[in-house]
Amino acid sequence: MKTEFEKMRSSELYNFNDSEVLASVARANNLCARLCNMTAMDANYRSTIEQLIPGIPASSIVNPPFHCDHGHGIVIGENTFINYNAIFLDGAMIRIGSNVKIGPDCRLYTPQHPISYMGRREPVETAYPITIGDDTWIGGSVTVCPGVTIGSRCVVAAGSVVTRDIPDDSLAAGNPATVKRRLEK
Repeated sequence: MKTEFEKMRSSELYNFNDSEVLASVARANNLCARLCNMTAMDANYRSTIEQLIPGIPASSIVNPPFHCDHGHGIVIGENTFINYNAIFLDGAMIRIGSNVKIGPDCRLYTPQHPISYMGRREPVETAYPITIGDDTWIGGSVTVCPGVTIGSRCVVAAGSVVTRDIPDDSLAAGNPATVKRRLEK
């Protein structure tokens, strides 16, 4: 039988008040709070961000302040830069490629609450993964919704709300974001 944490990572309905899930959130909250009091150039930054996001490459930077639910549900490629005030709700995995630029105030949300108001009265939700391909630029204040894949070499205009997948080599903008044109490779 799967634990609630395993259900969460498997995009199944899970109880977010489960003790293992809450312990993971508390760990991330403490590390994020520490990050909020430093810059990416502080002596303790690298060790703190590596505790929060295990395996983050030394060539990648997440500028504080940064907030997430777990941290270990985030995978970041080489030479990726995430600007100030990002919020990554990583109940499901968030995978970000190499050479990605993510502007300030961006939000990546994997949780999905029940549509039924009766279901929302319970401490349950599902979470769907988000993937961002290599060499993509996400402009400031972009929101990426649960289950979305943004391809490689894309540009998503500032302020967009991405509710559907964006194919490789696309410029997308709007609310909801739509492909405005294809980009040359």
